[in-house]
Amino acid sequence: MNKYIPVIGLEIHVELKTKSKMFCQCRADYFAKKPNTQTCPVCLGLPGALPVPNKKAIEWVQKIGAALDCKLRPHSKFDRKHYNYPDLAKGYQISQYDEPFAVNGRVTVCNPRNKTKKSFGITRVHMEEDTAKLTHRGSGTYVNFNRSGVPLVEIVTEPDFHNADDVKMFLEELQVIIRYLDVSDADMEKGSMRMEPNISLQKITNDRSQITKKSELPNYKVEVKNINSFRFVKQAIEYEIKRQTEILEKGKTPVQETRGWDDKKNKTYSQRSKEEAQDYRYFPEPDIPPFIFEENYLDEVGVSLPELPQEKIDRYIADYKVRESDAFVLTRSRKLAEYFEKVVSISKKPQQVANLIINKKISIDLTPEKFCQKVEALLSPKVTDRKMLSETVKKTIVDNPKVVSDYKAGKKNVLMFLVGQVMKAMKGRADANLVRQQLLENIL
Repeated sequence: MNKYIPVIGLEIHVELKTKSKMFCQCRADYFAKKPNTQTCPVCLGLPGALPVPNKKAIEWVQKIGAALDCKLRPHSKFDRKHYNYPDLAKGYQISQYDEPFAVNGRVTVCNPRNKTKKSFGITRVHMEEDTAKLTHRGSGTYVNFNRSGVPLVEIVTEPDFHNADDVKMFLEELQVIIRYLDVSDADMEKGSMRMEPNISLQKITNDRSQITKKSELPNYKVEVKNINSFRFVKQAIEYEIKRQTEILEKGKTPVQETRGWDDKKNKTYSQRSKEEAQDYRYFPEPDIPPFIFEENYLDEVGVSLPELPQEKIDRYIADYKVRESDAFVLTRSRKLAEYFEKVVSISKKPQQVANLIINKKISIDLTPEKFCQKVEALLSPKVTDRKMLSETVKKTIVDNPKVVSDYKAGKKNVLMFLVGQVMKAMKGRADANLVRQQLLENIL
């Protein structure tokens, strides 16, 4: 019996796709651009440069908070988070500490395989600026400040996860939600979505199978930084569970630290001791006044949300009578879901359309109107030329004497080969049941 239960919380960083950076007018689209060409005194942290908040970025972080069922705060502010590292020109990051834009949310995730639903708490959603990018080559490290100052949303969950599979399922759903909002590509290969699990193990006592109170949480946690793959997150968590179990079994406590993930060796490695809030010496950002939002404005943020994936799934099941597993697949992309709805509005055959889209029987590159024409052609009863069918059946029997002989000898399954040959010769313009009937009549 397992002595420990994993206690896992997540920190997810999502870069917003605004045109400009968080506190200056430099372009935010830095990917694959020449190093250090999209910078200015603000994002380089030069003396005297003053930050000006990006209004669109603030609207979008509130949108993310509303989509995650968070409470949007009427009062918020930016803070300075101090630490010394080469990717931070100013020596501090403009972030948020005690008054984030959104708090206390919850996300319910459906597992389409076993049709179960699990709910995970969202502690906070806050706004900050991204750091520069470090590239290590040989014995040197190069700094590219193009990424410095890009709007970065941090989503912090409650420690509600107890296995790697649930973490992966949640992150996949979160990525879909972010993309539905059209505020970020959430492209992990480009680094616009990065995950950091905080992992610890709690000893099970009194036959309890889960942690129910924050006071029962372990007295340490290990954070694995900047993972950019759902698969790697799962592997990193499973590795840490094994590593920490071995340490606890020796009567020791794992070191509270920040670790990295080596996807070549499939293991985590120590980076530095993990900082506490007091280590960052937070204080309010003096160059940016606090924000006060009217209640009407915050209400409008929630109203402006698109229909989210789980809402679409529920509607497809209720209104279209589509199978839950099919509704799940159709809603993984907002573009695909909208295409499906346009086709269904014309064809009125939702389950059949779902089957054809999911099984890729008809290209979704077609216009919805042309897709519907293909649907009708596939689903309409076959009109069979009886004379042509009769001739084709007779020729097929003559051309395949051994198959006919095998059938007469009791190998009944070979009949489907003959049916296929006839259908091929008829170019599909025949009813399969009628073909089968004609073959039987002629063979016997």
